[in-house]
Amino acid sequence: MSAEKAAPVRILLADDHKLVREGLRSILENELGMTIVGQAENGRTTVEQTRLLKPDIVIMDISMPDLNGIEATRQIVSEVEDVRVIALSMHSDKRYVSEMLAAGASGYLLKHSALDELERAIRTVLDNKIYVSPDIAGVVVQDYLQHLASSDAVQPAGLTAREREILQLIAEGRSTKDIAATLHVSVPTIDTHKQHIMEKLKLYSVAELTKYAIRKGLTSLE
Repeated sequence: MSAEKAAPVRILLADDHKLVREGLRSILENELGMTIVGQAENGRTTVEQTRLLKPDIVIMDISMPDLNGIEATRQIVSEVEDVRVIALSMHSDKRYVSEMLAAGASGYLLKHSALDELERAIRTVLDNKIYVSPDIAGVVVQDYLQHLASSDAVQPAGLTAREREILQLIAEGRSTKDIAATLHVSVPTIDTHKQHIMEKLKLYSVAELTKYAIRKGLTSLE
């Protein structure tokens, strides 16, 4: 960092638990001198706020309703320039880490990480480097590098981004009418997407789709 006083790092917090967001806000503002520009409780709001506020960093939970952190990260990285995403998750499973990195995240920390590790991760990604918590680094990075070249590794059964969004909403129990309203499209459009999803996955009930979405990490019924 320059000897001159740099502008505070601008951060957007995304987590569906208010207590987690408030705890992070207190630490980042009071202990690290950073600025929290916004908070979001689901992935869709996170994407909208990132477009609007253009923070330096989005600290992103993975298991969020409406749009999960992996899909939200994909949208943010593809649509908003110069924003880095750091996953802060309870999940240490290499599948979540690999998919989050493949989606474009610059960092991945576990929620039990210490304050100094959180600061180190933020400084690392601001320096255009990747930060993965030492607790999960080894086999995860190897797995990520092996699968990076294959888009099939991060796109379940060849589903499009919109189909993955709709699959998550179906798995969360949302009605077709509600999904159509959320995505600002017609009910027949959602029905068509749903049919395509079922055909691609060869799963023909909401129960089977829900199990698949949970297994693939698109949603979690916490």
